[in-house]
Amino acid sequence: MKDLFTPLEIGPYTLPNRIFMAPLTRARAVEDHTANELMAEYYSQRAGAGLIIAEATMAIEGNSAFWMEPGIYSEGQVDGWKLTTDAVHSAGGKIFLQVWHGGRACHPLLNDGAQPVAPSPLRIEGDEVHTPEGKKPYVLPRELSDEEIPGIVAGFKKAAENAKAAGFDGIEIHGANGYLIDEFLRDGANKRSGAYGGSIENRCRFLMEVLAAVTEVFDSSQVGVRISPLNSFNSMIDSDPIALITYLSKKLSPLNLAYLHVMRGDFAQKQEGDVLTPIRENYPGIIVANMGYAKEEADKQIASGLVDAVAFGVPFLANPDLPARFNAGADLNEPDQSTFYTQGAEGYTDYPSMD
Repeated sequence: MKDLFTPLEIGPYTLPNRIFMAPLTRARAVEDHTANELMAEYYSQRAGAGLIIAEATMAIEGNSAFWMEPGIYSEGQVDGWKLTTDAVHSAGGKIFLQVWHGGRACHPLLNDGAQPVAPSPLRIEGDEVHTPEGKKPYVLPRELSDEEIPGIVAGFKKAAENAKAAGFDGIEIHGANGYLIDEFLRDGANKRSGAYGGSIENRCRFLMEVLAAVTEVFDSSQVGVRISPLNSFNSMIDSDPIALITYLSKKLSPLNLAYLHVMRGDFAQKQEGDVLTPIRENYPGIIVANMGYAKEEADKQIASGLVDAVAFGVPFLANPDLPARFNAGADLNEPDQSTFYTQGAEGYTDYPSMD
């Protein structure tokens, strides 16, 4: 019977376990969004994961949505990320890079005064963004024109080229949590007409174009996608999430992707439902599930065939040796939320391992 410690074949890789490290923004890059030696230490400490999915990383300059997050659009950033990929590989791990565009979650204070862009001019309400001047309300984005979208798609392709040059084993396209691709997918944020709005097919078009572009760089079996059909974070909602994921699951199935990474719930618990079952019914490839799992539930869902792997976020943040702790039945370190987005080693690389 399969469980978290059953090896998993993904593309050209045989992963030693099915305990993935979920992408976690930690705000430890330097001010020009370059990854550094501290980040290399952090990720190499967690190389026991079946697969590390590195944090959301800007595909295109000028689209920062979180102060001090990394980028992958410059040569210096490629060199900075090489420190991490070399360290993880030396420790025997595999690592994908999550590539994103912040969309309407970007802020002028993070982007030299530039107004953020989105599928429709709708502001994120009820939350604030981290900036050099502290947390600030989100601003009204401007609506992208159809003519601008190919340039963003090309930016994702260039980011994939840079990720390959930096030594990543693959990439994950960030289509979740209310950032640009997710904003196109869900009708609560996408009110446009034309080729990229209205029908589910049209709302999925941007994601499909991004995938077509990046799979000219990486083999499709080295490209994953993350979605969050229920998550209301960043003022997100969809009128029929089951119809959306059913269509998307069928559309993605022929692509032979590395995996489909599904955030199964809602951080704020405003929206409920079972999205994993309809995805499993319509998607024969690797499904990676995420959000609120303990080891026992993860083992059960893998054994049942509902999912193939589980991505752990906060538990990996506080437990660099999470797979070893799961294997030993050991207690887990408690995370210090006050250091999630601070700079420096405290609350980042100083969590103890069992030994």
